[in-house]
Amino acid sequence: MNMLVDVLVDSVLDNVKLVPFLLITYVVMEAIEHGFAGSSERIIARADKSGPVVGALLGALPQCGFSAMAATLYAGRVITCGTLVAVILSTSDELIPVFMANQANVGRLGAIIGIKVAIGLIIGLIVDVILRALHRAGDGHPHIAELCERAHCHCGVIEEDDAQTSHDDHGHDHHGHDHSHGHAHGHDHSHGAHGRWWHILRSACIHTAEVSVFIFAITLCFGLAIEMVGQETMATVLHIHPVRAVFLAALIGLIPNCGASVALAQLFLDGALATGPMLAGLLVSGGMGLLVLFRTNADTRQNVEIAVFVYLVGVACGLAASALGVVL
Repeated sequence: MNMLVDVLVDSVLDNVKLVPFLLITYVVMEAIEHGFAGSSERIIARADKSGPVVGALLGALPQCGFSAMAATLYAGRVITCGTLVAVILSTSDELIPVFMANQANVGRLGAIIGIKVAIGLIIGLIVDVILRALHRAGDGHPHIAELCERAHCHCGVIEEDDAQTSHDDHGHDHHGHDHSHGHAHGHDHSHGAHGRWWHILRSACIHTAEVSVFIFAITLCFGLAIEMVGQETMATVLHIHPVRAVFLAALIGLIPNCGASVALAQLFLDGALATGPMLAGLLVSGGMGLLVLFRTNADTRQNVEIAVFVYLVGVACGLAASALGVVL
């Protein structure tokens, strides 16, 4: 019973910490869709060029919310696939809190984060270059409306209101009515802007609530599974064979729950996990990023491809570190 309560509390806290990131992301996306449509191409162009660099640096911050933001923005095609991959690979999740709680050497922590950021940045840039060369980088336009259609948030009301306002203004001018009543006209404009932002906020709240409920349910299930397996069992399984440990640690890292990164970091600090498997697991452990991606991005095949690619990058880096005898 105590275990269930602990996991339930942890799941609630993880969700509470994630909600502000999701809400801000959806507000920005709705604003881009409805308020700054003319600037969308410029936003995408900037993200295409420098996205992986910014993404890798943001991912290093001790907060898994950035990976959730990146997944949501990618689902709306506001950022590139390379940027998403960079964020996931560099995300530190619970790495920093675990090291700080154990009063571990700051140099070791800095080295791990630096390696993750470097790998995320390089791989992210490579992904974008390859996708552009293969003409699979997208059409350069955001597809935020598709998220709204799946969520049934009725965002179209904003366009209808804008269209009606434009029609009314046009009709008013056409009939040659006096424009001297500037105060009244300004009042109507202010009311329209207020209504637009209200619709944007409402839509963002609907999206956030929908994704949050999904995340809570999944993280609760995975949290219970991790608790039932136990850290000692994980240590035994990962200690069987060095090469096998890399593949298994990366699989554990794919679990969308902070308990996975906590276990991997703690096992490494306890000496039960070598550097190679640790890097493989923590590179793949991108917080809630992949979970949010599967919930928000309609292309399931694409989601699987991204998850498998991230896993393979983690495994490759882990095997390379083991072969080179890297010790952190």
